[in-house]
Amino acid sequence: MNNYDVIVIGAGPGGYVAAIRAAQLGSKTAIIEKEWLGGVCLNIGCIPSKSLLKNAEVARILRKRGREFGFSFENLELDFGTAVKRSRQVSGRLTKGVGYLMKKNDISVYMGAARLTARDTVAVTDDEGKTHALQGKNIIVATGASPFIIPGVVVDGEKVVTYREAILQEKLPESVIIVGSGAIGLEFATIWNSYGAHVTIVEMLPRLAPLEDEEVSDELAKAFKKEKINALVNAKVEKIEAAESGVRVTISGEGGEQTIEAEQALMAIGFKPNTHGIGLEDVGVKLTERGAIEINERMATNVQGVWAIGDVTAKLMLAHVGSAQGILCAENITGVETQPLDYEMMPRATYCQPQIASFGVTEAQARERGFEVKVGRFPFQANGKALGLGESAGWVKLIANAKNGKILGAHLIGPEVTELLPELTLAQMQELTPAEIARNVHAHPTLSEVLMEAAHNIEGHAIHI
Repeated sequence: MNNYDVIVIGAGPGGYVAAIRAAQLGSKTAIIEKEWLGGVCLNIGCIPSKSLLKNAEVARILRKRGREFGFSFENLELDFGTAVKRSRQVSGRLTKGVGYLMKKNDISVYMGAARLTARDTVAVTDDEGKTHALQGKNIIVATGASPFIIPGVVVDGEKVVTYREAILQEKLPESVIIVGSGAIGLEFATIWNSYGAHVTIVEMLPRLAPLEDEEVSDELAKAFKKEKINALVNAKVEKIEAAESGVRVTISGEGGEQTIEAEQALMAIGFKPNTHGIGLEDVGVKLTERGAIEINERMATNVQGVWAIGDVTAKLMLAHVGSAQGILCAENITGVETQPLDYEMMPRATYCQPQIASFGVTEAQARERGFEVKVGRFPFQANGKALGLGESAGWVKLIANAKNGKILGAHLIGPEVTELLPELTLAQMQELTPAEIARNVHAHPTLSEVLMEAAHNIEGHAIHI
């Protein structure tokens, strides 16, 4: 039996980062992965989707805005298959990079399915059915999550798909019904619509991007309507049936029941933690009511020596949160002083068109909690760089405590706002106020000036509006 200080189950953004940090701190480390190094994110998730979104951006400009930019085509051809192949190349390059990092940090890699057989023992079964045991003083569970499927709906991988099939298929569907308007649904809506597919989004809650600030949802709805993306909100999917040419989706809403048809349906209503079949019950690891692994602020479970990070904990199912948890977990194992994560202040990013970025509480949530709030805004329409890019829709909204200037949250929608967010999250973490952001000189012309302008606005001395 091979013995380790740390064994990580799952090589996604949480798992492989935890393994690297543990190795850096001197722990003899192993990592187990049943499918791909890099996990879902690098292989069939956040990385290849960003590649597709770049292709979609170019396609959108050529198809819809050519005249505005001075381009004209007699026979414009868009090859969606080439876009998918490019995304696979991007993914493959990063996956190889993870393999290199494992070797660089002297981390043992085991490909196969893992199962806890004791508090300190993991059985690994490879593709050939051979099983061998690893022993570890500490075991980190980072097994991720899987798409939640509406009961009774059958995912066949062709007519009804999840993100997994959608991101790999090289044929562009002519029409798609997307069930759910979270990040995955909104991003695929942007990709497919940009290439000319007819897209309908069905959202059970009252608005698109229902976890974002209400004003963000309103702005997004306007943008999607302009792009001719059909959005049905307050609409519940009752059933999805195979039809001769695709799928037939029955929806109930305020206006009663209706049936719509499309070539394909994408299930994008959320995820459930991967906690079954890995032996958690055998060693007594507690789960939450949502079926996630219960952890404390140190990432420790109720079982000594067993830890958990990433989507399997359901704290906040985002790759960067899993990575942050991984570093924190490895440091706690080795006795390094750490600071607990504030999940409410974690950055959130959706790469649809226009992009959405946020952290902290919404304006409504702040008022519900009894805060006296100040709100600062600035539109991209008044930003020179945004106008030059031809992407002036959207705005920045800062929310602060009126009594002490503490930043409570920020909500952005517009061009490249996911790249603007770190300045604000850093400011919040370091307890800077909007007044201090306003005094920080921002280069001109840049999109980042909207942050400075919104901060000026919250202080009551807006310059350009």
